Amino acid sequence: MSTRELRPSTPSAEGVDAAGIAALIDALEAHPGIRPHGLVLLRHGAVIARGAWAPYRADRPGLIYSLSKSFTSTAAGLARAEGLLDLDRPVIEYFPEYDAEVTDPRTRRMTVRNIASMASGHADETLDRALAAGRGNLIRGFLTLPPDAEPGTLFAYNQPCTYTLAAIVQRASGERLVDYLRPRLFDPLGIVDTAWQQQPPGRDLGFTGLHATTDAVARLGQLYLQGGRWGGAQLLDADWVAEATRVQVANPGGSPDWSCGYGLQFWMSRHGYRGDGAFGQFCLVLPEQDAVLALTSEAPDMQAVLDLVWELLLPAFDAPYPDADADADLAVRLAGARLATPALAPHPDDPAVWDGAVFVLDGPGGAAASLRGVRLHAEGDAWMLTLDDADGPLEVPVGHGAWVESAPDGLPLAAAGGWGPGGFVAELAFVQTPHTLRITCPPGGPARALWRSEPLGETSIRALRRPV
Repeated sequence: MSTRELRPSTPSAEGVDAAGIAALIDALEAHPGIRPHGLVLLRHGAVIARGAWAPYRADRPGLIYSLSKSFTSTAAGLARAEGLLDLDRPVIEYFPEYDAEVTDPRTRRMTVRNIASMASGHADETLDRALAAGRGNLIRGFLTLPPDAEPGTLFAYNQPCTYTLAAIVQRASGERLVDYLRPRLFDPLGIVDTAWQQQPPGRDLGFTGLHATTDAVARLGQLYLQGGRWGGAQLLDADWVAEATRVQVANPGGSPDWSCGYGLQFWMSRHGYRGDGAFGQFCLVLPEQDAVLALTSEAPDMQAVLDLVWELLLPAFDAPYPDADADADLAVRLAGARLATPALAPHPDDPAVWDGAVFVLDGPGGAAASLRGVRLHAEGDAWMLTLDDADGPLEVPVGHGAWVESAPDGLPLAAAGGWGPGGFVAELAFVQTPHTLRITCPPGGPARALWRSEPLGETSIRALRRPV
């Protein structure tokens, strides 16, 4: 298999009914809580469907949130093959500087396998508590929080587990994760553009923060589907793939696809296994179908996405009479895919009243908390929305019936909007993330800012971009 270009094919040539793929796309686009951004479907190692919904682009890396964990798992597998880590070695042995502080016997028995499988023994998420306990040092705080049970016996989705696993790889290799993975994973797979958020500077987060394309996600899934082989070379040990993608710890009690067991930074599913990230970032590996589905989206209800995949896509595999004519229709549709824009009027009835209007913001939260107000002004036939925050203005052109892209102060955005009964409305897509902000300016104000999906851990909209 080429490292740069995956083999192109068609659904019917690989025994898949294109109508089933189209039905999935229909359902994703029609669902009020799902906005698809990118899709790559592989069968027998070939690309049979690929698309990006404008203003999102196939070649632009985006934030994949906790799908980053599966890349961290891969780094750990590569490090194990190089003798840099041992799954059954106690974690504390990798951080001798904290040895005197870590007195809890269960913590001292906690192994690399335990943190890689989210089975540290803690009963729930420890991120905030660990940051507080370590006074900003997440590893120190995590290791000094006594577990609630014996490590290996209790599942809890816990960000410091992955952060600590990533730190072990980085400490043992002497490189950031993104640099360690470049010659070992990214270059061999033909993944050309990635970036990872750091905290503190020089340490990649591991549990989140990776920016990658939908194509990169698909290639990772295909590597695992092939047992770690790529282009005739064994990049990743087959036994690591087997360990990472089998149940290491039970996780009962969640929604259907979040209670099938957890591996080494991979979720087991009702069908196959997967890596996933908040708001609809998926790498679905389907061994029975010899297929991989990579999907990036804005979908707070992630179970709804999987339900649609199981219901509509799975029956399309091994269709008795694949329709070759439907292949072309699907390709044309995906080539022209775009997100819907708000159905609004292009201009107000009284433009002079709105041109130059200034609005304070009514209690925005999260990453919009940095906004102080917004301004409107006409520029020819178009309208400009200026966002004011502590760092100054961000001037955003707003399209009507089409997304208009811009990059004020280097922040990639796409905006569309217009006028309705409630005044001026604009939707701002932060195109290097899954997130969309809807700003409404009623006559007389104040303006309101509401996220379709609120960014995690950010307090400024200016942070919603790929790290440098």
